[in-house]
Amino acid sequence: MLETLYRGLTHLAGPAVRRLLDRRAARGKEDPARRAERLGEPTLPRPAGRLVWLHAASVGESLAILPLVERLLAADTGAHALVTTGTVTSAALMAKRLPRRAMHQYVPVDLPGACRQFLDHWRPDLVLWVESEFWPNLLGEVRRRRLPCALVNARLSEASFRGWRRFPGAARRLLSGFRLALAQTDAEAARLRALGIADVRAVGNLKYSAEPLPADAGALAALREAVGERPVWVFASSHAGEEEVAAEAHARLAGILPDLLTLLVPRHPERGPEIAARLAGRGLAVARRAAQQSITPQIQVYVADTLGELGLFFRLAPVAAVGGSFVGIGGHNPIEPALLGSAVLYGPCMTNFAAIAEELEAEGGALRVADAAALAREVGRLLADGTARNARTAAAAAVAERNRRAVDRVLAALAPLLEEAGFARTAA
Repeated sequence: MLETLYRGLTHLAGPAVRRLLDRRAARGKEDPARRAERLGEPTLPRPAGRLVWLHAASVGESLAILPLVERLLAADTGAHALVTTGTVTSAALMAKRLPRRAMHQYVPVDLPGACRQFLDHWRPDLVLWVESEFWPNLLGEVRRRRLPCALVNARLSEASFRGWRRFPGAARRLLSGFRLALAQTDAEAARLRALGIADVRAVGNLKYSAEPLPADAGALAALREAVGERPVWVFASSHAGEEEVAAEAHARLAGILPDLLTLLVPRHPERGPEIAARLAGRGLAVARRAAQQSITPQIQVYVADTLGELGLFFRLAPVAAVGGSFVGIGGHNPIEPALLGSAVLYGPCMTNFAAIAEELEAEGGALRVADAAALAREVGRLLADGTARNARTAAAAAVAERNRRAVDRVLAALAPLLEEAGFARTAA
């Protein structure tokens, strides 16, 4: 009933959705040059042969599946991969990071016509849906076409689970197209079973299987020369409200570390000018990377408002605070700094990475801090105490290494679907 109602309403929603896309484009949240993709009109031809379609909502999910894409294509040299996402930032990252024979398109908005046109063109042989962004019309079209479909790296919070439980019939119908669900944890597997997916397995988190973030060697050498012997830390993937946390922590530390350099990497680089202006308004000397401004001895905060360079700054800074965790976003991937030798801190809200955070904290590989004052205290302690800093990075690296075979478990579980869709089997 709810699915029928939703489908009927979205049949009528075309004009409103187009206006919404226009408003988002005006705010830099859509790519005007590729607007057609959002309406189901492809801008690339479908390659001949087998095609696996992987849908990942945004940056974190798309980065997590890169090891899976690489392994699938390495095993089957005649296959191609289509990765869809919904954000400008993830599209730019995929343009840099996808391997040969993989391509990116924006996911179509959930209008019936757009979904049909998208699937008519791409005709995927296998569909892999990532984490927990469920679009009823798009998944409904996949189900009606009887396409082999699995949910991978599945994540479903307790709050989302309670919401779905209010509409059990709709949830069961929506999720019935998934032949298999591969959950990150046992708790999430149990929730997905309760919503009606029959074959659910907990295989771990693909984010553990990602390779360390890349960095340009020349750019890293130039940054190291500019920083010299100054104490330096990074606040990574910050959201609105967290730049103030970083600025307050810097101010508290500057009394004991007058030469301190704070690296600030906003999650959305287009916010760079606004962030720099606010920090300058607090009396801080600020430089912006996107404006090609240098790190001089007088600069206190360096805003790295570029895309795809986080690997540079985790390598540069011995201590990293992970953003999205001080303002209720749910946190970002703490494994990324851990793999590059940066001691990991984050705020109180890590719901997006609850299991990873719990394991890191239990092993001494990361620390959760309550606010800017606690952040400043811990950054100062780690910068001053190399032994404590090295112990934390070693513990985090051990946790990451212990979990790196998640992609092997995912591939093993997918083997029957891969075979059914005509793909070559992957080696473990």
